[in-house]
Amino acid sequence: MRRLLVALWRALRPVQTRLVWCLNAKFVVGVTGVVRDDEGRVLLLKHRMWPPGRQWGLPSGFAHKGEDFRLTLVREVKEETNLDVAPGRLIMLNSGLRTRLEVAYEAELLGGELRLDPGEILEARWCHPDELPGDIQPVCRPLVRGETTV
Repeated sequence: MRRLLVALWRALRPVQTRLVWCLNAKFVVGVTGVVRDDEGRVLLLKHRMWPPGRQWGLPSGFAHKGEDFRLTLVREVKEETNLDVAPGRLIMLNSGLRTRLEVAYEAELLGGELRLDPGEILEARWCHPDELPGDIQPVCRPLVRGETTV
């Protein structure tokens, strides 16, 4: 039986990728950045679309198809705040959120003038890690403290 399955799989070589794609779960990828300034403060944003009482969080957004996740971070921070960042090390990789994969990177502030996208962001502030707002998204606290999950 095993030999038959191996032979069948080999015969399907021209369509293997498509078959695997059809048989497996599809995910959207949310990318988050822990952006720190020279003083060690973290950039927090109050997101317009997030649930009331949990609107404060880190810069984040969804990856476009085929986009490198580090470039997603650079793009999202630029779109939401007009700031330029350089992605650092991967600090979180989390699946199991239905069809969503969460990725987070540290990020270094390179420059730019803070200018918010009013369609997405209500407010921004730089916070010391021990002075986070009470209504911040729960996943953000360990990321800000440097507790990695990869």
